[in-house]
Amino acid sequence: MNILLLGSGGREHAMAAKLAQSPRCSKLFIAPGNAGTAKTGVNVKIDIMDFDAVAAFVRDNKIGMLVVGPEAPLVAGIVDYFRSRSEFKGLLTIGPSQVAAQLEGSKDFAKEFMQRHGIPTAAHRTFTPSTLAEGQAFLETLRAPYVLKADGLAAGKGVLIESDLGAAKASLAEMLGGKFGEAGSRVVIEEYLDGIELSVFALTDGHHYVMMPAAKDYKRIGEGDTGLNTGGMGSVSPVPFADKAFLKRVEDRIVKPTVRGLREEKLDYRGYIFFGLMNCGGDPYVIEYNVRMGDPESESVFPRVKSDLVDLLERCAHGMLDRAILTVDQRTAACVMMVAGGYPERYAKGALIDLGTDAPDTQLFHCGTALDDEGRLVTAGGRVLCATALADTLPEALLKSYNRVESIGWEGKYYRRDIGQDLLKMMV
Repeated sequence: MNILLLGSGGREHAMAAKLAQSPRCSKLFIAPGNAGTAKTGVNVKIDIMDFDAVAAFVRDNKIGMLVVGPEAPLVAGIVDYFRSRSEFKGLLTIGPSQVAAQLEGSKDFAKEFMQRHGIPTAAHRTFTPSTLAEGQAFLETLRAPYVLKADGLAAGKGVLIESDLGAAKASLAEMLGGKFGEAGSRVVIEEYLDGIELSVFALTDGHHYVMMPAAKDYKRIGEGDTGLNTGGMGSVSPVPFADKAFLKRVEDRIVKPTVRGLREEKLDYRGYIFFGLMNCGGDPYVIEYNVRMGDPESESVFPRVKSDLVDLLERCAHGMLDRAILTVDQRTAACVMMVAGGYPERYAKGALIDLGTDAPDTQLFHCGTALDDEGRLVTAGGRVLCATALADTLPEALLKSYNRVESIGWEGKYYRRDIGQDLLKMMV
């Protein structure tokens, strides 16, 4: 079948590379894609938030499967758009309905869903501009550090963790005052969970599910997990501290109740669920849901997937994941992200990129790249490229990934040199 994948980042490049391997894929289109996806399929210049334009392309190119990579079109209702139109009755759409996508689109919606279904998460309350004083009073009842989350989508930057009460109160006022725009019109304040973060993923058809490999990402710009939050500076899969016993607790306490809750509430969900978790002394708690795969976790997860991804997604769309078998490479994947100087704040675009030399068992995923008017590869985003390596052990995978990263150059390139080091210390 012909497949259209929506998105332009490293997640989409990792997905495109896996989709393109399938004998079920006749033609792969990526909208809008990047310089890397152009080598795995055909990039299409479409605004993915313009559903009519997407529909016209689907119609004109006989698309059989539509895979939605990022969260924005899902939260805006792109799945409902296609499933409600008879002319697209045969189109397989991968993603949740608009209501189900509120699991990511609204932190408050997600928290209430978890409460209804007994899913472990941090205690919380939600506040609006009219209840600012109540929110500041609520902060006084909590122990530091203080966690404040913009209710809506804020491009991964809507979570603040403050160690000082005064700073937390000021941040709450700023958020409700418009710091994150409409996304911050409501703010969720929750208790701080002390533990180790990890990302767990499931592909679900709303009734059945398949567990994807778990991963750990690194969100802060600075080494030692310091500085501002980013979209992610690297990832590792599998996660050494997430053993079979812990993942069984995740499945029993979180994944199964979530899928059961979707079914009981009749939420149309055919796609990925991202469980942002905290391992608190061996007990898993949900920090957040995302309604798509993570980035940069995808860049370490998909290289480990050995099964035919098109076959998995087709079974998902038809509600037949109970008949699916996911085969995973048992090696370790390590991904290191390279970003533009100044990211995640102001940064320049258009720097010429030297890709260096390829290396065995190493893949390069494009996140924010483009070709200039002369056909040269240039930077076009904050997160630019990431190198993923597969090896039998984590130290070997990290060494391969960093060797590939160091061979690549552009003016202002920056990357963290400590990805995975915390996990190595746990393994000693």
